[in-house]
Amino acid sequence: MVAPSPAEPPLLTRSEGQVRGMARGSTLNLAGAVCSQLSLLAVTVFLARVLGRDDVGRYAQCYALLVLVGLLALSGFRAGLTRFVVMHLADRDPGALRGTVRLGLMLPLLSSVVLGVAMFAGAPLLAGAFQDDGLVTGFRLIALSLPATTFTDAALAATQGWRTMRPYALVGSVLEPVTRLVLTVSLVTSGAGLTGALVALLISSWLAAVVSGVWLLQYLRAATRGSVPSYRPKELFAFSGVSWVASLASNGLIWTSTLLLGLFASSGSVGVYSVSTRLVSLAVFVMPPINGAFSPRIAHLYHSGRRSELAVTYGVATSWIVRLSLPAFVILILFPGELLAVFGREFQVGAAVTMLLAVGKLVDAATGPCALMLNMSGRPALNMIDNIGALLLNIGLNLWLIPAHGIIGAAVAWGVSLAAVNVTRLVQVKMVLGMMPFDRGVLNGTIAGMTAALAAAGVGAFVDANLRLVVGLATVVAVYVTTLVMLGPTHEDRLLLGMVRPRRGSPRTPADQRS
Repeated sequence: MVAPSPAEPPLLTRSEGQVRGMARGSTLNLAGAVCSQLSLLAVTVFLARVLGRDDVGRYAQCYALLVLVGLLALSGFRAGLTRFVVMHLADRDPGALRGTVRLGLMLPLLSSVVLGVAMFAGAPLLAGAFQDDGLVTGFRLIALSLPATTFTDAALAATQGWRTMRPYALVGSVLEPVTRLVLTVSLVTSGAGLTGALVALLISSWLAAVVSGVWLLQYLRAATRGSVPSYRPKELFAFSGVSWVASLASNGLIWTSTLLLGLFASSGSVGVYSVSTRLVSLAVFVMPPINGAFSPRIAHLYHSGRRSELAVTYGVATSWIVRLSLPAFVILILFPGELLAVFGREFQVGAAVTMLLAVGKLVDAATGPCALMLNMSGRPALNMIDNIGALLLNIGLNLWLIPAHGIIGAAVAWGVSLAAVNVTRLVQVKMVLGMMPFDRGVLNGTIAGMTAALAAAGVGAFVDANLRLVVGLATVVAVYVTTLVMLGPTHEDRLLLGMVRPRRGSPRTPADQRS
């Protein structure tokens, strides 16, 4: 057996560099995600308490339309920008970098303006389809927000190519949601109602667009100073086109139930469903920040041929997602009615919906960032096929179940579709890349989660209903953390605890330099 040369550190050392880098990005992203999720939760609670579930439903329908039309405008350039910026930086090709960023920003922005004009003009027809004239103004405000949200998504995706999470976290997870919260409370309190809440979304979207654009320009000038743009539209369009279909189908899976509920049920039902989805999204608030830090590393490691490091980092990312989100899933499944009471007692009818959504999202969390592994390793076609299949399954189940079972049917459709597509992706990553994301950390988290669930269920059975949520939450956290401590930290846990805040003056390892 040949010992590794000094120029090529062993796998463990090289992987530690990746874990350190991902930890730094994930830590910043997690802090931003906490801020974002708390702000968005506060918006939902505030609107539910002040405006009621009908207007919460209208707000959700407007936002769902903004997301889906925004994906049409982006045309897949979000994933394409991140991947090709990483590759052009690795290849030290500033001309191609500048050309890629220009194409990736200007084309989606132009598309968003065209779609926004069409939405603004067609708002009465759209509202008529939902049989709710109260949506006309909301759809027009969403149309005005569309260019801003599209540009922000594209610009922040490009900055991630530098393998830094600062713009993504500080603009997307702090500035925009906090500004939206402050403006929503101010405008709705002043009597502007639902219109005020959507005006708050409009203003915060444009502020985020300006700041993200300035930040990207700084990075681009530093990396491409004096270079002539080199345009390679064929490779960018080929990747982004497939990614666009995949992303549209993936987000369609998320928002289709909301829109179909608006067509077949009342705005009040959509309001209950949207509150339940907000709670479930809060449970996995760790997923986007960890995935955001991991995504450019997939492209970098795969492009560099460092498959072993990629496999280790894939397992670490999955382990962190599972262990950080499991306590929230336990609470959602055991105490859904008590959680929904925070929004108002009229929302407690969504308890079963919350449990069903939580189970589907738990499968999503447990299978790790398998979709990113396919996409950022250059296999967007597989991801596209998976997402289209899941979307068609979701639409079919919704059309079958919503007319007879309402929001329960929508929750079943979403949960089954989400579980099916993620299990499929997991198998595909194993087949095409030879990697599985499960390690000792995932096992420890599973044991701790099951122990905490049993303890909380036992305690909750003997506690007064008014105290059940507080006591259950305290029990889950205490038992979960205690069990993890007893099982002991993994190697990556020790690395994270020791490297998130390195001592001043400590030397960097070769793995750090290459990460």
